Amino acid sequence: MQLSKRTKILHITISFSMIFLLIIGIYMSETETFSLYPIHKSIGVIVFLFAVFRVFTRIREGWPKAIGNASKIQLAMAKLVHWGLITLTVLYPASGMMMSGGGGHGIYVFGLELLASNHDDISGKTIALNETIASIGHNLHETLVPVLILLIIIHVAGALKHHIFDKDKTITRMFSFK
Repeated sequence: MQLSKRTKILHITISFSMIFLLIIGIYMSETETFSLYPIHKSIGVIVFLFAVFRVFTRIREGWPKAIGNASKIQLAMAKLVHWGLITLTVLYPASGMMMSGGGGHGIYVFGLELLASNHDDISGKTIALNETIASIGHNLHETLVPVLILLIIIHVAGALKHHIFDKDKTITRMFSFK
C-alpha cells in the first residue's frame, strides 16, 4: 500500500515537531528558561491542529498495511504503538493548552491571542480560569513525557528493524516522494 503525500508530510512534520517540543520542554523545565515558553506553546498549538487533521486523515485513508512477514505479536505491538503515538500527538499538546489556558496564562500562537491570559491588574499575578483543568493538564503533560519517549523509541527501533534486518520497504514507503 502506497502512502499518500498528505500522510507522509503529516508524519514527518508532527514527528519532528513533537521530538523538538520534547527536547525544548525538558530543557525549559531543567534550566527554568522561561523565554522559550512562548515558542514551545505556539508550536504546540500548531502541532495540535496538525495532529487532529492527521487523525481525520487516518480515519479517511485507514491504517497502512504491514510490509513483509511480521508475526501476529509484532503486528499487535505495531498497532498498539501506532495508536499510542497518534493518541499522544493529540493529547499531549491538548494537555499543554489545558495547563496554560486553565492556569490563566492564555493560549497564544506567535503573539496571536486565542485565549486571553487572566492577570490581576493590581498585583500583576496570574489568576487561574479553572484550577482543575490546569491541574489535569499539568499532570498529563508531566506524566506522559516518559510514555511518549518510550513509544517514539519503540517506533524508531521497529522502523530500523524493518530496514536493517528485514530489508523491506517500510522506511522507503514513508520517506519516498516519487
